[in-house]
Formats: sequence, structure tokens, C-alpha cells
Amino acid sequence: MKIYQLFIVSLLFANTLFSQQLADTLYNPKITSKAYPKSSGTLVHIDQGHNNFHTKDNRFLPFARLLSQDGYRIAGYEGKFEESKLKDLKILVISNALSQNSRPPFVAPTETAFSTQEIENLRQWVKKGGSLFLIADHMPFAGAAANLARVFGFEFYDGFVFDANDKGIFDFTRENKMLPNSKIINGRNKSESVNSVRTFTGQGFKIPKEASSILSFKKEFNVFVTDTMWVFNENTPMFSAENLSQGAVREYGKGKVAVFGEAAMFTAQIAGRDRIKVGMNTKEASENYQLLLNLIHWLDNLY
Repeated sequence: MKIYQLFIVSLLFANTLFSQQLADTLYNPKITSKAYPKSSGTLVHIDQGHNNFHTKDNRFLPFARLLSQDGYRIAGYEGKFEESKLKDLKILVISNALSQNSRPPFVAPTETAFSTQEIENLRQWVKKGGSLFLIADHMPFAGAAANLARVFGFEFYDGFVFDANDKGIFDFTRENKMLPNSKIINGRNKSESVNSVRTFTGQGFKIPKEASSILSFKKEFNVFVTDTMWVFNENTPMFSAENLSQGAVREYGKGKVAVFGEAAMFTAQIAGRDRIKVGMNTKEASENYQLLLNLIHWLDNLY
């Protein structure tokens, strides 16, 4: 497909699926093996102090509800990442943060969402035993979180990943070897095993040697580093996504880090005039919720 066609397809995709996104409040998957009795589990904080596109009471409401069903307690994290506020946290989720100055149209270079001191505070917190779940989607979200990811060894590219047909929908399966055999994929028991995961347009990133990829790209996929969100032309830089990941985990000091380059995969949304389902509520992403639970269990040191 030629680049101008990619531009048209991408705009249509953005306007239909990623506009007017609302949480699907009817989404309610069955959890066969709950981590904790009701409201007795580890407290999970979801960042909502950094101009986040996803927070616990709006687009990440299905995320929060799923964890609540698994016995976790959920709270929003307000304000800056200060050492005194982080010290008592166990699990922190940051999804699609942006700088306070960010407004559409989003153009490069993307301003960081976090100050240098906040990043150092988070690094030290993880090193001492904290568990960080960092989610940063395609441009501008990748660019906004790039400095934070870098201190843990992950290299973000502030762009988009598309397949050989210039589409951003990816199915990671055991069969196509894009979904590896690992503790997180296998879960704590057979009922938690994951065979297929779908993602909904995001970024691809380079992982450090200390990390393990959970969602692995193939060489025929491409990264497009555009200078304006959802705008592509014949001059848009691109390169192969070979050896890049859309989801990976690592231990860091006494703590853990899970990094993912797509956010819709971990929530359930209704988008556009036609109320199209996007995320865990789609048939093709029916196992995504289990991957989310497995990741939280790993961050919680349950296995």
C-alpha cells in the first residue's frame, strides 16, 4: 500500500475507533481463580495526575473493575511522583500520560510528561521494591513517556507500528510465535493460560537484555515516526519493527517493571457513532483480560 493510502486509512481508523471513546460499562468477564477475596488484595494505584488519557474512572474503568473483581483495591494517584508519596505504594499503573501543556494537534518533538526528579523518584522506588506498570501508546504518548522508559533500559519510538498491509491491529498468538511461552503467558494454572492477544494500534520499542518480551513483532512490520499524530506522507521516516516489542517485563533491583506500547488492549471501550467495540470487549481480544490479570499477579509477586 502506498504511503498516501496509509494516510487515508489511518485517518479513517483514528476518526472511527479512537474518537469519542467511552468505557464499556457492560463488560464483565468471568474470573475463574481470583487472587484475593473481595476488597482484600494489594492496593493498586492508577496515575491520574499527569494529564492521562486513561484513568480509573473514565477510559480505564473496565481495567479498574476487572482488578476489583480479582480482589484488588484500586485508588487514583494524584499529583507529582514524590518520594514521600511513593514509599508506601506497591503497584503503580501509568497509562498514556502527557505533559500538562499537551494539546492537539500533537506534533514532534513531544514534551515529556514527567520531570527529571519524578523519573529519578520512580527509578529509586522500583529499585527498592516497587512494581511499575507503564503503558504508552503511539505518538504522542510514546514520546511523553520515553525518558521514564529509558531509565529502565527501554527505548521508545514516538510513532506508530503497522503490519505489512499498513494496518495497526495485531494478533499475538502462540501459533504465530509472537506470544512466547512464559510464566506470565501460562499464568498460575491451566485456566489462566493465554493463547492469543489482540492490540489496537500502538508503538513498538526496543527492550534491554535484562527484559523478556511478551508481545514480539516480526520483521515485516514497520515503525513510522511521523512528526504529526496520524499524519503520514512519502517523507515519513520508517524502519522495520524486527526485534522490537509491544510488551515486555523485567526485574529492576528489588522491584519489577512491565512496559506496554498499547493501551486499548487493557480496557473495554465503545467508540464512534457506530459504537464500535475496541479492546477486551471484542471477540478477537477475549483473552486480553487474562493477560492483564497475569501481569498484575506477576507485579504482585504471586508467582
